[in-house]
Amino acid sequence: MNMKVDAVVLAGAPNSGQLQEADAAKWEAAIPIHGKQMVNYVVEALQNSQHVARTVVVGPLEIRDALPPGVTFVQNGNSLQENIFSAMDRLEKKNKVLLITSDIPLVHAEAIDDFLERCGDLQGDVYYPLISKEANEQMFPESQRTYFTLKEGCFTGGNLILASPQAIINSRWVMDDVFSQRKKPWKLVRMLGFVFILKFLAKQLSMGELEKRASSILGYKGVFIISPYPELGTDVDKPSDLQLVRKALEPVQGKEA
Repeated sequence: MNMKVDAVVLAGAPNSGQLQEADAAKWEAAIPIHGKQMVNYVVEALQNSQHVARTVVVGPLEIRDALPPGVTFVQNGNSLQENIFSAMDRLEKKNKVLLITSDIPLVHAEAIDDFLERCGDLQGDVYYPLISKEANEQMFPESQRTYFTLKEGCFTGGNLILASPQAIINSRWVMDDVFSQRKKPWKLVRMLGFVFILKFLAKQLSMGELEKRASSILGYKGVFIISPYPELGTDVDKPSDLQLVRKALEPVQGKEA
């Protein structure tokens, strides 16, 4: 598969939540993990991907000088939506765009390429990864994630979305909601309507029904991708998460030393 995508790393989140207890960095993306700011792990994974053509990082000026060479930096604005569109302005909008958060430092090129290749096999405008509870607990048994149940099984959501430039630009309000609420499935389900809420609560909502409903809301064809890589959804939003990723990345650092 020769598909090329552009990547936008969303690195503008202030360190104002639970993570403050573990690290005093002003911005989440700048939290150090073995001497490297967290966002750099994500950028390096993208740079090692076979399918990522260009990487844009949207974040505060404080992280810019420590970023790996070869990325386009855009200063963050006041909202997620503003950050996404500032980044889109720097792209030619020919390729699909991978929106990815800066707080998944365990992500690697293999996981990104696998997701993109699965997307390339299916027709769609917006692609979102789901990771099964079994896969997540097998790799990270101590990880605490938010799960939701569909007919096909129990899943958690990933921290990236692949979409056509047109879908991002024209679905800006919905996209903003989906991305900001991605870890709160009950808030997302409210967007679906009453019948779908009942089916979801009864654990009778299928992936196909969810795709069709999401497509009708977005106005673009949405596709769920089941990924075998929990690294796509292992975000750092509390001290226990930071402890987990620091431990998981330790051996790699040891080998490099």
